[in-house]
Amino acid sequence: MGLRQTGFNSFATINPRHAKEPLTRTVELFVSAGFCDLELASITHTLNTANDILARSTFTWRFVSDTPGFVSGACDMMVRAEPAIEDHGFSDVMIVVGGVKAGQTPWLRRARAMQRKALPVVLLSDAATGYIRSTKSPAGKLTTHWRDLATLAETGYHPNLTARFSENSDGIITGAGSGATSELVIGLIAPLLESVQVAELGNRLLLHTIRKSDAEQPKNIADNEALFDANVTEAIRRMEDAISDPIPMADLAADLGLSTRHLERVFRKVFDDTPAKFYKRIRTKRARIMIEETLLPMVEVAVATGFGSCDTLAKAIKDEYGMTPSKMRARTKISLLSYEPG
Repeated sequence: MGLRQTGFNSFATINPRHAKEPLTRTVELFVSAGFCDLELASITHTLNTANDILARSTFTWRFVSDTPGFVSGACDMMVRAEPAIEDHGFSDVMIVVGGVKAGQTPWLRRARAMQRKALPVVLLSDAATGYIRSTKSPAGKLTTHWRDLATLAETGYHPNLTARFSENSDGIITGAGSGATSELVIGLIAPLLESVQVAELGNRLLLHTIRKSDAEQPKNIADNEALFDANVTEAIRRMEDAISDPIPMADLAADLGLSTRHLERVFRKVFDDTPAKFYKRIRTKRARIMIEETLLPMVEVAVATGFGSCDTLAKAIKDEYGMTPSKMRARTKISLLSYEPG
């Protein structure tokens, strides 16, 4: 995962089998109401499986929150969290779990305090997005879940933003989270494991491969190449690369060396839909993300997603989601916070 060179003393390379004293590392899991259940379960399951492989409780974890007590996740998982005191009781590493409120950065001051002590902080998905929005001049590269990358690019200047699975910026690790969480945790604890133990950990978690932190996220439908016919995959890739300036279907078919009729036939076979309607749904989904997660004027959303006018955008949104763009934005509380680094 490329984290051996981070230089954090808390996860220095020590073989637990050869340590004079039992080696333990504590992971602090920061959760807010509506946290991502998948990310939290991925962290604890990976650490617990590593303990099983090592035959000792090398890794322990505790839950902290800005709203201590019982905290419920987006899918109703519930944990009992301790209060997160800004400058007290640090663990060896803090992982901020993504979720609906993670981007509001109540954890930012604690993260800065840990950063000053050279203790690693990991921000997953929504938490990484919140950090990117609140950080003016990061020292290094930053990333987050691909769903937020286009939104961030549209709403601000982020020259250090990448689409990799994780990045390290002066001790703050931002990551895609979601299904890639286990791999990030494996990368973080790998210095404390032998190579064969890392391999066994991946096998126990049924990971066919452990992707490195500098690998690119599969951010488009076409990145799942094994799911579709080669022509369908290439057609989708070209659609996703031309959201703001849609390609006419005749031109797309010609570029692929197919007839328009054949292109329609393969799309109907796979998606039970025409390529034109499928393309429109991709653009409508991108528009929905911009409507719900940014304050961009509707006309800018329309242009960015190839609809050209607010009326055309409104009809597409209404047809797909059953509501107007204005109602879709009104139901979502948008928070574009701007905290000064603490």
